[in-house]
Amino acid sequence: MIVRKNQTNRLADALIAVAIAALMLGVGLQIWLGVRQYKESCEAAGAALSAIRQTAGIQAEKERGRVIAIAADAQERAEARLRRSAEKKGSIQRDKHLELLMLVNPWNELPEGYVPELAPVSHWNQMVSGYEADVRCAEEITQMLNDCMLGGGMPTVCSAYRTQEYQQMLFDNKIKRLIEDEGVNPEEAPALAATTVALPGTSEHQLGLALDIIDDNYPYLNEAQEWTPTQIWLMEHSWEYGFILRYPNGTSDITGIIYEPWHYRYVGQAHARAIHELGVTLEEYLAMRRGR
Repeated sequence: MIVRKNQTNRLADALIAVAIAALMLGVGLQIWLGVRQYKESCEAAGAALSAIRQTAGIQAEKERGRVIAIAADAQERAEARLRRSAEKKGSIQRDKHLELLMLVNPWNELPEGYVPELAPVSHWNQMVSGYEADVRCAEEITQMLNDCMLGGGMPTVCSAYRTQEYQQMLFDNKIKRLIEDEGVNPEEAPALAATTVALPGTSEHQLGLALDIIDDNYPYLNEAQEWTPTQIWLMEHSWEYGFILRYPNGTSDITGIIYEPWHYRYVGQAHARAIHELGVTLEEYLAMRRGR
């Protein structure tokens, strides 16, 4: 009986040992599975982080490339502006004569603040002095007037460059004379005055490129000037010196100014020749150049 009891105890102990071993194996297996899952999670997280870093790196590189491209484009545009500015400046310096075609009339005012570089006007009649003109045409004026005298005329300059203030005075005086001497309605006088004396800011005399020339033997600003030896010679030859008769007969609807056979405008020899040969006004010539 004692032997059987001992066998039973040993069997129980063995079963307990097996149970403990199985339990430990299960726990170990659970621990191993947990460690494995943790490792796999870490690996997955690492892969995801690597992917995120790679994506972020690609985006950062793209952004860096975009910034570099924008900077390069900005630099290129800035350099292009500098080149255009230099080219424009050079073009202005090379083609400054194009400014000689500046249109100033009742519908086109002088640029604000425009003041030409002036030089004294001198000619054969030393009794007439004090006039100035744009430096680009001062010598041509002298040459033309001297040659006109040699050609039988007696040219005398009676007006050249005018300041804004002087032009205003002339305009105001014209209005006053129309009202007081001719009885013109004060409300109508300014518009009538503007047909013979340009409004301040719309006078070619303010350019320094225009001058009024009369015959010394006929010092009157009227249409009879056309028949004086001075005007006959100038109308035929002034273009050779770069001048045009600015307000020809029958063109008031184009120029806005009455016929003035004494008013000459410097445009340079090339343009003066073309205008003379075409028989047009400055307004028409400019319209032709613009292809209208």
